[in-house]
Amino acid sequence: MYIPFDKVHNVGFISTRFAGTDGVSLETAKWAKVFEDQRFHCYYFAGELDRPSKQSFLVQRAHFMDPEIRDIFNTAFSPHANGKRGRQLTSRIHTAKEKLKDKLYKFISNFSIDLLIPENSVTIPLNIPLGLAITEVIAETGLPTIAHHHDFFWERQQFKTNLVWDYLNMAFPPHLPTIRHVVISSSADNQLSLRTGISATIIPNVMDFETPPPPPDAYSSDVRQALGLEPDEHLILQPTRVVKRKGIENAIELVSRLKIKARLVISHASGDEGHDYEQRIVNYSERMGVNTLFVSDIIGERRGTTEDGRKIYTLYDIYHHADFITYPSTIEGFGNAFLEAVYFRKPILVNLYSIYSFDIKPKGFTAVEIEGYVTDEAVQQTLELIRNKGLREEMVEKNYALGKRFFSYEVLQDKLMNLMV
Repeated sequence: MYIPFDKVHNVGFISTRFAGTDGVSLETAKWAKVFEDQRFHCYYFAGELDRPSKQSFLVQRAHFMDPEIRDIFNTAFSPHANGKRGRQLTSRIHTAKEKLKDKLYKFISNFSIDLLIPENSVTIPLNIPLGLAITEVIAETGLPTIAHHHDFFWERQQFKTNLVWDYLNMAFPPHLPTIRHVVISSSADNQLSLRTGISATIIPNVMDFETPPPPPDAYSSDVRQALGLEPDEHLILQPTRVVKRKGIENAIELVSRLKIKARLVISHASGDEGHDYEQRIVNYSERMGVNTLFVSDIIGERRGTTEDGRKIYTLYDIYHHADFITYPSTIEGFGNAFLEAVYFRKPILVNLYSIYSFDIKPKGFTAVEIEGYVTDEAVQQTLELIRNKGLREEMVEKNYALGKRFFSYEVLQDKLMNLMV
């Protein structure tokens, strides 16, 4: 179904959370900017919101960490599931779903929503009742919908043992005539079609390449000192959370084998995936003799001050001061950190994860590449890029031009408007 451009005025984004620096929140902000530039009005429904209050509809039960929703999730996806859901869990899911449906109808009414955009909320089943509620509201109202899918449940091992296959098949994602589906990679497009028969449009994640980042200002001028770096010490940045699929052991090995004065700076904490891997990284850094800094306490979405009086920087503040970026992930939904490195004109090491190999590398981007482990060649290439300014500038300028051509806001605008007539 095509969405009538001239009949849409108010866009309603729906998710569990629109706050912070997670990929869904960041990409939603980019979509919203494109819509607003085209004179649409954007509104937000979620369980956590940092958007303007006049455009926000906060529903605690929509959050995936709401106690009731979390308990439903833990029961539905228990690794010890015996195949029997039980009537009580079914009743709890449907009771929560009905309450969320009431809130969704109020959201649509309050803001006169013409177009719904579920952001990963009918993609990954962190909040099962919300996905069901969205699906039923779309079926009941026939509202035009663009379902924006970032990562599907079948991409994560933890979702494969469950008691809710009927709900997953119904609503994650739903197959309804008024929904246009958008995925962020060719792999996701292929799997969605193969598994569900749903056709989708590929719209990759983007950066505002038309507007280069502003130069470092006075506030961020002391980043290196705040991190404890000496004047002749290199800053190697790992701009990710500390989770297993990020492959941070390879970043540690790389820094160790460079045999130069350098520190590995990891920007984000482990989050909600536990701390065992973080402790492994601490121990591995010690064994490899690498000075690894975990600095999530002084990196935030906005600048500010910690409780003990230290300055809080944004990740973008840190990028400006980095000499090299490591991104050795084994699995990524797309690869925002790669685009960020390109945007800030920084050389980068990349593990050949599938989306990079199929959707990014063929565009012509240049990076230090590894395939599962650090090689002598990768170490030598990294050293040359750190030491040779001319070689480094040639690489990053070429990458920036490619980013502007393939992953810019202009590309996003063209693709979004092509969904509408």
